[in-house]
Amino acid sequence: VQLQASGGGLVQAGGSLRVSCRASGRAVSNNAMGWFRQAPGKEREFVASINWKGGGALYGDSVKGRFTISRDNAQNTVYLQMNSLGPEDTAVYYCAGGLRSYSGKSFSDYRYWGQGTLVTVSS
Repeated sequence: VQLQASGGGLVQAGGSLRVSCRASGRAVSNNAMGWFRQAPGKEREFVASINWKGGGALYGDSVKGRFTISRDNAQNTVYLQMNSLGPEDTAVYYCAGGLRSYSGKSFSDYRYWGQGTLVTVSS
């Protein structure tokens, strides 16, 4: 499975952005999908995850109420809608394909990793 993230870019604080991740190689409709991010000089952290049916969303504390994860299994794509962005959200965002059908917050819950897309939020 190859995961290709896209949609990153430069946005002003308070703005919104949607990043996407398309899977190829085989369908991931039976797998949970997740997003992680890594800011400069910091460890990679969990952002959001969703189970194989599109429910059971989990969010990291820092993004709850601002970010929404969704998926379109027909398109083999998972999305992350990010609202009310702040400079602290600046990071490379990575999508990940899960080991199981149900979502999780740990790195060990995921088998496949994309290359990341950079999101920069200016103040």
